[in-house]
Amino acid sequence: MNIDQTIGMVTADAVKALYNVDVASGEVQVQKTKKEFDGDVTIVVFPFVKAARKSPEDAGKEIGEYLVKNQPFIVAYNVIKGFLNLVINKSFWIGELNSIYSNEHYGIKQPADDARLMMIEYSSPNTNKPLHLGHIRNNLLGYSISEIQKANGWKVVKTNIVNDRGIHICKSMLAWKLFGNGETPESSGLKGDHLVGKYYVIFDKKYKEEIKQLMSDGMSEEDAKKNAPLILEAQNMLRAWENGDLEVRQLWEMMNGWVYAGFDETYKKLGVDFDKIYYESETYLEGKSKVEEGLEKGAFYRREDGSVWADLTAEGLDEKLLLRADGTSVYMTQDIGTAKLRYDDYPIDKMVYVVGNEQNYHFQVLSILLDKLGFEWGKSLVHFSYGMVELPEGKMKSREGTVVDADDLVEEMISTARETAIELGKVDNNSEEEIDNVARVVGLGALKYFILKVDPRKNMTFNPKESIDFNGNTGPFIQYTHARIKSVLRKAEEQGIALTSELDKGLEISDKESTLIQTLSEFETVVRQAGEEFSPALIANYVYDLVKEYNQFYHDFSILREEDMELKRFRLVLSACVARVVKAGMSLLGIEVPERM
Repeated sequence: MNIDQTIGMVTADAVKALYNVDVASGEVQVQKTKKEFDGDVTIVVFPFVKAARKSPEDAGKEIGEYLVKNQPFIVAYNVIKGFLNLVINKSFWIGELNSIYSNEHYGIKQPADDARLMMIEYSSPNTNKPLHLGHIRNNLLGYSISEIQKANGWKVVKTNIVNDRGIHICKSMLAWKLFGNGETPESSGLKGDHLVGKYYVIFDKKYKEEIKQLMSDGMSEEDAKKNAPLILEAQNMLRAWENGDLEVRQLWEMMNGWVYAGFDETYKKLGVDFDKIYYESETYLEGKSKVEEGLEKGAFYRREDGSVWADLTAEGLDEKLLLRADGTSVYMTQDIGTAKLRYDDYPIDKMVYVVGNEQNYHFQVLSILLDKLGFEWGKSLVHFSYGMVELPEGKMKSREGTVVDADDLVEEMISTARETAIELGKVDNNSEEEIDNVARVVGLGALKYFILKVDPRKNMTFNPKESIDFNGNTGPFIQYTHARIKSVLRKAEEQGIALTSELDKGLEISDKESTLIQTLSEFETVVRQAGEEFSPALIANYVYDLVKEYNQFYHDFSILREEDMELKRFRLVLSACVARVVKAGMSLLGIEVPERM
C-alpha cells in the first residue's frame, strides 16, 4: 500500500469517526504538498465540509488533529484554506524504502493467468516507402503504451496492419517497371524499403511532368491529373492486381518482400516488435463479406447504383460509404475485415488503435460500425490519437522525397551521441566496443525520450541537437545518472558493504532524503495513471523529476565517504532503489540505461 492509499484510508476513518459519514478511501483526494508549504502530503478538505457543517479551515483542523492524535506516523499538520498539509514521520519513509528495496518488481504488476487482453495496433506502414519520422513517433508510442499496459496487469498483444495494396503501391511498382532497369537492393546497395520509396518519388516526378505537358497542350489541370498516361496505367495495374494477374502479382510480391526486409531492420534498430502482423491484401475481402452480412441484418443499406452505405445520422454523424458501386472496398471496409480476423484470432477485451489525430472521425465511425456488427469491444475501442511531429524546418512530404528517413535519423542520433560522449569525456576509460554500445544506447535513448516526454496528444517539433544533451530534461541526462549510481554501487560492493531491506527506522535522515523516498513511492501511482491515460509522457517526466531530485541529494550528501555505517548503508539502499526505478521507468519507454559511462 503506497502513501496515497494509506492516507486515503486513515482520512476515511477520521471522517467516519468525526462526522459519521462513510467515505471510500479511494475518493479521498491526496496530493504531494507544494514545495512552498510545510508538509509531505496534502488532503483536499472541501468534499467533507458539508458533512462537518464547518468552514474548510475548521474542518481541516479537526481532521488534522484527529490524525495526529490517532496515527503515530503523522506528526504535524497545517491548514491552508481548504487544504490539509500533513507532516509524515521520517521512520515511516524509511519503512517505505525498506518495502521498495525488498520488492524487485516494485511498481510493476505481473499479469495474472486470467488477466484481460488488450490488443494494441501501431505502426501501420505503407509498402511504397520507408519508415519516416512520423512513423517513429507512432512506433515509439505504440510500443511504450503496450509496455505500460503490461505493467498494469493486462495481457497485451502488439499488432501491426500493413497497407500493402492500393493505387499508391502500384505507383512504386509501375515506376520500377518503367524506369528501374531491373535494379534490386543487392545491385543498388539500398535497403529494400528505400529502393521502393525511391520509385514512389520518381513516379510523382514523372506524373507531374505529364500533367504539365497536358496542360501546355490546353487541358485543364483537373482533367490532366485524371488523364495523364502514368496514372491511367497505374489504375490499370491495380485492376490487374485485383483480378489476380500473375505478372502483376509476382512484381507486387517481389517488391513487397524488399520492403518487409527493410522494415524488419528498422524495427530492430528502434527496438520495437509485434506479436501478430496483418496485411490489408488479406483483410479487405473479409471486410466486404462482413459488410454484406451487415446489409442482410439491416444495419446497412444499398443505394440504386449498387454502393453500400451506413446511415449514422441517428448518432449525430453522416452517411458513410462502405462499398463503392463497382464493389471495391474503402479503408473503413478494410478496418472492419481486420477487426473480424483479429476477433477470430484473440479473445479481445479492449482494442487500442495508435493512429494520428487526422483520423479522429474515421475511428469515431469505426467504433459505431463495429458495435452494429456485434463486436463486443466495438463501443469501447480506444483511438489513441496523437499529434503530428515536425522538424524545426517544418512539415515533410513523402511524395516529394522531403521526409526525414527513420534509418538516417537513427544513424545520425547514434553518430552524434558518440561524438558528444567523447567530447565531454564520458567514455574516456571505455573500449571501442563499449563506446559503440554507449553511442547506440544514448543515441536511441535521446531520440525516444525527446519524443515520448511530450504529451502525445500535442503536435511536436523534434530537434535532434536539443535531444542529445547530458543536462536538462533529456534521455542522456537520465542515462548518465543511472550509470553514475551503478558506479557508486560497484564501489560499495568492492568495499564489502552489504545492502539490506532491514534499515533502522530510528535513523536520523534529512528532509531531502525523505523527499527522495516519497518521490520513489509515487512510481506505482504514476504507472497506474499512465495506463489509465495512455500517456508515456507521465512516466518520462516522473523519471526526470526523480533523477533531478537524486542529483540534488548526490550533490549535498556524502555516500561512500559517510563515516556512520548505518547512514552510509541507508544512502546506498536509497541510491539502489532510484537506479532500479529509473531502469524500470525507462524500460516502459523502450529505453535502455547503461551500467557504465
